[in-house]
Amino acid sequence: MSISTVGKKLSTAAIAATAIVLGIGAVAQATVLTFDDIAPISYYEQIPNGYGGFNWDNFNYVNGLNTIDRRTGYDNGRVSGDYVAFNGDGNPALVSNSVFDFNSAYLTAAWNNGLSVTVKGLKSGATLYSKTVVVDTTQPTLVNFDFFGVDELKFTSFGGVEPDYLIKSGAGTHFALDNFTFNEKATSVPEPTLLPALLTIATLSAGSVLRRKQLKQS
Repeated sequence: MSISTVGKKLSTAAIAATAIVLGIGAVAQATVLTFDDIAPISYYEQIPNGYGGFNWDNFNYVNGLNTIDRRTGYDNGRVSGDYVAFNGDGNPALVSNSVFDFNSAYLTAAWNNGLSVTVKGLKSGATLYSKTVVVDTTQPTLVNFDFFGVDELKFTSFGGVEPDYLIKSGAGTHFALDNFTFNEKATSVPEPTLLPALLTIATLSAGSVLRRKQLKQS
């Protein structure tokens, strides 16, 4: 292997080592919110702000086993445990936090088959992503959103047709939400004054290895 090739590899290693020290490229563990670890309730309540580190606007959680009709999406949309989240009165609902990645969630129509749910990912009020999915009452649909670097999600539901077997139970453009999966973005980095020092250490280490390689070849 030539010295130039070794030098290139060591330079790459130095950059990689520095990136590791700085936390660049680190993969954070995804968190899944199941809504089963909030206070137990007999029917439904508002999701408290702070759950999962988020603010929840017009989002409730409900015990799917205790709904009026067990054939609704509240029951059929349960992926883990007994509870799901839903949008109050079928109206738009928001989830907000500091910057995060919204990975995926399970969505189920509560009352209307063919319900459309539009989810927008925003940052500082600007829409970065928008995705519309169509869901039914019979089973949950896993939706991979892959919204990166957002600080707010807006859920809006509309349309669909209520099946005959639910007409006497209730109505509306409500949807059930379960297994909300996200990654928090790292917010801490080394002080700016430390960056040159870290880069110098990584470069010197690479240079030292290269000199030893040269001496062995001489």
